[in-house]
Amino acid sequence: MTSYHIWTVGCQMNKADSERMGAGLEQLGLKWSQDPKNADVIVLNSCVVRQQAEDRVVGMLTSLKPWKQRFPEKTLALMGCMVGPKKDDLLKRYPYVDLFMQPQQFEPLIELVGDKVGVDPDGCVGPLVPGSPSVTTHVPIIHGCDKFCTFCIIPYRRGREISRPTNELVEECKMLVARGVKEVTLLGQNVDSYGHDFETPSDLGDLLEAIHDRVPELFRIRFLTSHPNDMSDKIINTVANLPRVMENINLPFQAGNDEVLTNMKRGYTNLQYRELIERVKKAIPNVALVTDLIVGFPGETEAQFEDSVQLIRDLRFDKVHVAMYSTRPNTFAQRKLVDDVPKEEKHRRLKVIEATQESILSEINASYLGSVEEILVDGHNKGRWQGRTRTDKLVFVDGENIELGDILNVRITKTSPWSFTGSQVRS
Repeated sequence: MTSYHIWTVGCQMNKADSERMGAGLEQLGLKWSQDPKNADVIVLNSCVVRQQAEDRVVGMLTSLKPWKQRFPEKTLALMGCMVGPKKDDLLKRYPYVDLFMQPQQFEPLIELVGDKVGVDPDGCVGPLVPGSPSVTTHVPIIHGCDKFCTFCIIPYRRGREISRPTNELVEECKMLVARGVKEVTLLGQNVDSYGHDFETPSDLGDLLEAIHDRVPELFRIRFLTSHPNDMSDKIINTVANLPRVMENINLPFQAGNDEVLTNMKRGYTNLQYRELIERVKKAIPNVALVTDLIVGFPGETEAQFEDSVQLIRDLRFDKVHVAMYSTRPNTFAQRKLVDDVPKEEKHRRLKVIEATQESILSEINASYLGSVEEILVDGHNKGRWQGRTRTDKLVFVDGENIELGDILNVRITKTSPWSFTGSQVRS
């Protein structure tokens, strides 16, 4: 047993979990295999937040059945949100899978692989921190969610909120910086709840200050995803006051109508959300705002949908993640509400949101033309370097003597709703 492959679908938390699973396997001596069919261990990290994501996982699992039958000595594991506390149904549907692991449940596979390669994980596997991370990487700071929105399956699969100790996170960031990381994104299903479960309650603002002050070599700090009910004034002011915390906040509103918000059990109104955004913009004048929105929630009328459209027009977000509602098993919405908005109407509403947001972004991004923006170079695509501004705008830049991880000043020469083109400004 010498190689592994991890296939990942879903959110940034899943990507971070996959990196940590890979770190554990590499500490046991395994190497990454680009081709899953050539690997000795295949791990599928699953997502079931949307039906489309679950369908992709099922398709991948099904396609690997012949591989597992041909190579029974190899290991196939399923982890992530498709795996709940009860695994009987999965065992019955996929008897050829060796392990089913819930989110952040890395130990069963590490122990199995350790037995197969003759290595004691207790003595050989240390902190699950990526060994060769990108210049930008994710750091999970809180697992689970206590909100129980009626449409969401996450609390049933990832469990209740558990925050990681601040000192542990500071040390992890130091390790990542030593391995070449320039930017971290602190992750949580509800990142603003960080520290609320400590014996002495803390706040995400406290963690941002700790990492900012104790890891001065770290160039940039981001965080996501936030919940409006937990976006405290302390968090807002911390972002405003710490120069290496980026002016980029993700605040999902999910619906613009109060009745729909009540049915979702979101815990705030349209007006309360608008007032929160006003406080954020007042404290951080150059902030870039990102949001999430569900269209076609059970019972959503055309007039209620228009409230969401109007909210987007009024607040002018820098990015809107929009999704059509899909029923998730065992959620409150699946048990108590009727999925009565036709699929064709959901699709139409999604297109309306996308067109509205594209028009807004065209105007917002056009205002950057001619400006000089700081970018962190994080990749190379089709012969050009690319990076992100402090506000997370994608910028393509031509130039010589540019390297991954460089911090550049770039003059924006072309804009579109989705990206910028620029030229390096040399001092």
